[in-house]
Amino acid sequence: MTPILELSFATMQLGQQYFGPFNVQVAPGECVAILGPSGAGKSTLLKLMARELHPQAGTVAFAGRPLAQWPLAELALRRAVLPQGSNVAFGLPCELVIGLGRVARLVDPLLGQIVQDAAALAHATHLLGRRLDTLSGGEQARVQLARIFAQMWDVENGLILVDEPLAALDPGLQFDLLDSLRQFCAARGHAVIAILHDINHALLGFERLLLVRSGQLAADIASGAGAVPALAALYGIALTTATNGDGDVCVIPARSAVRRAA
Repeated sequence: MTPILELSFATMQLGQQYFGPFNVQVAPGECVAILGPSGAGKSTLLKLMARELHPQAGTVAFAGRPLAQWPLAELALRRAVLPQGSNVAFGLPCELVIGLGRVARLVDPLLGQIVQDAAALAHATHLLGRRLDTLSGGEQARVQLARIFAQMWDVENGLILVDEPLAALDPGLQFDLLDSLRQFCAARGHAVIAILHDINHALLGFERLLLVRSGQLAADIASGAGAVPALAALYGIALTTATNGDGDVCVIPARSAVRRAA
């Protein structure tokens, strides 16, 4: 099967820091989390995947074709990006913001229904009719996620790239939207790659972990209990594992002796 995304020795330099070489393959339908300390290079890696940054060496390919060769309008039909700061410049109505995910389509007869359905999936139906600039950070995050759902609603085997999609949400909504994202992608064969800071979200909602440290890919491992030692080493913390009633592995972080000494 052709990878939906492939980075081959992708390398770049920002200021004095080098990033890569990154060698990553993501198959259609995979759920992949990117984890690492602050400043490790997670966002840089995601921007390489999104074509926001271009590798100075190596290649990035989408669906078997060099990413740089994709016309933007064509790319927008199969790949969606939700950056960490997704503010808009004007006080747009929420339904218009969600509908912006559909702008690459010249004819879109189902636009209104898709906007409604995407808002419902993102638990944002009650926000329709309001202006985005009147919403809290968590409410805006739901509207922006609905925009991504709308963009990828009626295509298959696409790619969704998201940076901290759950950060501004309360714990209950974090679980709800993580479930919505997984179900949405599973139904359509979309791969999703997400930058996360919450280790438990990564373990509960993603099947594969990319661990980034000092601009390098430190590990590419399966999610689950076997990943816990690598996660503890990545952050320099102690992690105690527990298993909930559904058999899911969770971790409880604690400050390690090394960090206490520092």
